[in-house]
Amino acid sequence: MILTGNQIKKEVESNKISIVPFNENNLSTNSYDLTLGNHFIKYKEKTIDPKRENSYEALVVNDGKFLKLDAGDFYLASSREVVGSNYFVPLIHAKSGIARLGLFVHVTADLIDIGSRGNITFQLYATLPCKIYVGQKIAQVTFWKPYGDIKLYNGKYQGSSGPKASQIYKDFQ
Repeated sequence: MILTGNQIKKEVESNKISIVPFNENNLSTNSYDLTLGNHFIKYKEKTIDPKRENSYEALVVNDGKFLKLDAGDFYLASSREVVGSNYFVPLIHAKSGIARLGLFVHVTADLIDIGSRGNITFQLYATLPCKIYVGQKIAQVTFWKPYGDIKLYNGKYQGSSGPKASQIYKDFQ
């Protein structure tokens, strides 16, 4: 069951959902709009190897400024907001206006495990050249009520600050 915008606000007020900073103007019908942070990651290798830690370039873009993405570019970025809940399952979606510009905000990883808390890492993939602005609304988070016994997330991405590069190589160790 998906929460409405009004219910998201109530759950934030009761501390069952954490969104920091919280801006009531970012509430929508059944989601909360997330804004783009100013830290970005771009992998350096032409071939990514999941069995090892891949090197990357970390970029910082000043508030109000933009990052130009060329068609085919892939960057990791993050929300300004720290999001989490021990009671609801967050799912990430692109804002429809962003998707209509040919920009993927999450390539395939839209599920945030219950109990996870941190900045949301976006997997940005541009199908067309485009600019993205620090602070712009870029994604939406919805919250879903789980059914069954709850086991809280305590994995390798817990407490992420800024975008987090892939840690999948740790699964091979």
